[in-house]
Amino acid sequence: MAELRKVAIVGSARTPFARGHGAYAEESNLTLLGTALGGVTDKFGLKGEKIDEVMAGAVIGHSRDFNLAREAALDAGLSPRTPGTNIQIACGTSLQAALVLGAKIATGEIESGIAAGSDNVSDAPVVLGDKLQHRMIELSRARSMGEKFGVFKGFSFGELRPVAPSTQEPRTGLSMGEHCELMARNWGISRRAQDELAVASHHNAAKAYDEGFHDDLLVSCAGLVRDNNVRADTSLEKMASLKPAFDKSSGLGTLTAANSTPLTDGASAVLLASEDWARARGLPVLAYLTMGRVAGNDFAHGEGLLMAPTIAVSELLARAGIGFDDIDYFELHEAFAAQVLCTLKAWNDPAYCRDVLGREAVMGQIDPARINVKGSSLAYGHPFAATGARILGSTAKLLSTEPGKRALISICTAGGMGVAALVESSA
Repeated sequence: MAELRKVAIVGSARTPFARGHGAYAEESNLTLLGTALGGVTDKFGLKGEKIDEVMAGAVIGHSRDFNLAREAALDAGLSPRTPGTNIQIACGTSLQAALVLGAKIATGEIESGIAAGSDNVSDAPVVLGDKLQHRMIELSRARSMGEKFGVFKGFSFGELRPVAPSTQEPRTGLSMGEHCELMARNWGISRRAQDELAVASHHNAAKAYDEGFHDDLLVSCAGLVRDNNVRADTSLEKMASLKPAFDKSSGLGTLTAANSTPLTDGASAVLLASEDWARARGLPVLAYLTMGRVAGNDFAHGEGLLMAPTIAVSELLARAGIGFDDIDYFELHEAFAAQVLCTLKAWNDPAYCRDVLGREAVMGQIDPARINVKGSSLAYGHPFAATGARILGSTAKLLSTEPGKRALISICTAGGMGVAALVESSA
């Protein structure tokens, strides 16, 4: 068997992230993704170049998005010989795309690939109810006027009621926020602890902007030049004034609009390659994508919808033969502040580590100073499929100035799944 090659992270680009139904209200998944891919194309001089594969996806998509990755690659100015593959694993979509492409690069199947994701909640599809949809199909097939009128026999105006998009889990009927409320209650996560984590995320993100960290990561889109959710002036006092968002009646709710990610629009893309491919084009190697893991849990029977990353990370580190002490930076996706805090608590809980993770000892505590040092999703926002590529791109840039360092990425997803990855500096 041939020796596996290193997977180089050359760099990334993304649109600024925007709160839903705002700056990108007139955009689509295709225009956002095309902009992000175009940012990578322009940044690394790839106009007209053939990339071995673009792999991308969207969580909330229209039927018109059936060939999203391919169309966006063409819009970005890549060679028409560049294939596009659609992929979707909820909030882990673009990180999973990077892991799949990374495996192909490592085995020599391809030399280059772009992992990307886009989501635009402002353009979420609103569909017809099943009965009306069937009637419309029958109407298109009817030949005579009599057949056409017959299609609407027994019609009621209730059938005109559209079916709006939903974030409810099919197996439980609960939204992600409602599930996370249950997790916070189960793990004893306080409202104040969640607000403190959210404040830290905003302050870290604002500092990163002030330091110019994002200057070469963002490509303007629809007049927006920076993320519009970051709040440099937020405080615990401001956060404490907000009411619970998901449990409004019991008096026990702790998740609010401030310590949960907002509905967000945006797109991100990361360029991966073999070292030889990058060197031949004079392109940088910021860091290496070294390993990944995907896991699922039995959330429908009480394991916690967003707790699967604990399993993915545990299995990943066991396979790598390392522990938390060997990690310099932790990039933990902040779908909700409570999700991060539940995860951290679970990794240091003897019973959980034994019964769920199959470990004889706890994984341990993590120094908060090593977590999301440039801020994360609570500050930047969370366009579902774009978050993984955002985190991977910013992590690679962070490590590019930190020789000998290693970072762990962890992302929770709908459906009780988690995606994790290890990234190492290039020097």
